[in-house]
Amino acid sequence: MDEKKIFDREKSFRYNGDRDLKIAKIPTSATVEDLNKDDIKARIENNIATLQDLQGKLYAQNHFGVLVIFQGMDGSGKDSMIRHILSGVNPQGIEVTSFKSPTSIELSHDYLWRIHRHIPEHGIIGIFNRSYYEDVLISRVHPEMIVNAKIGSITKLDQVDNKFFDGRFKDINFFEDYLTRNGFMVLKFFLHMSADEQRDRFKRRIELPDHNWKFASADIKERRYFNDYQKAYEDAIEHTANKTNPWYIIPSDDKWYSRLCVSDIIDRRMKELPLKYPDLPESEKAELEKALAELEKVPEKSKKNK
Repeated sequence: MDEKKIFDREKSFRYNGDRDLKIAKIPTSATVEDLNKDDIKARIENNIATLQDLQGKLYAQNHFGVLVIFQGMDGSGKDSMIRHILSGVNPQGIEVTSFKSPTSIELSHDYLWRIHRHIPEHGIIGIFNRSYYEDVLISRVHPEMIVNAKIGSITKLDQVDNKFFDGRFKDINFFEDYLTRNGFMVLKFFLHMSADEQRDRFKRRIELPDHNWKFASADIKERRYFNDYQKAYEDAIEHTANKTNPWYIIPSDDKWYSRLCVSDIIDRRMKELPLKYPDLPESEKAELEKALAELEKVPEKSKKNK
């Protein structure tokens, strides 16, 4: 039976902003599909092969670009997601940017300045590991960051209110509309993980020696604000999702299942683009025929020096 008739992942995990969003009520694990790990891995491999073909056409045609954004709580699997779903794809057509805390130079500009510098070229798939959404997430939980950034006349915490963030949501919507009008497809994924799963993953980072390098004490401190972050995500997603640039809320307690969902959705959405290898003008085709004929000739033997 056709898999699409069983479960449509793109449709099921898409949020268009057409209803009230309650993050706490959305499952963090698969509730409809019951797939074993081997089956999931095989399907991901098929998706990677499809992505290779799509990426090749995207690169050769050079008319469109794709921006894939990954957001999620610490430990939600953003790094491993990128590593697994892009394995085997031509690295020449992929750009991955991880956004950390802004530098002093970045803070001296508007908050989208450092982002716009990393928007991919046409023909490229750009991956954002965290993104401009951090400026309506972490700063929502820690509004003192806005005050410290010395933005205009904002000097007090009570100025960093809902009105301030409503303005940023408008900035983001306009920015994404702007990208769309300029030939970019924006795909936004929220890796939705439960607090219990985050705890277990943090414990593994501490208990397993080969995972110790992943541990950061700051992650434990931020875990205290888990519910605050969930509310910030809920608000940000609700205000920046629309039919053109929806969010995909991916159940991520099972990393392999989340990878399947994301790879499936990227392929499905990229197939919407009119991608094809470019047709050469007749004059260039004639040159190719000449080159082919020349290759068929047997090279003359070199004359030996007398």
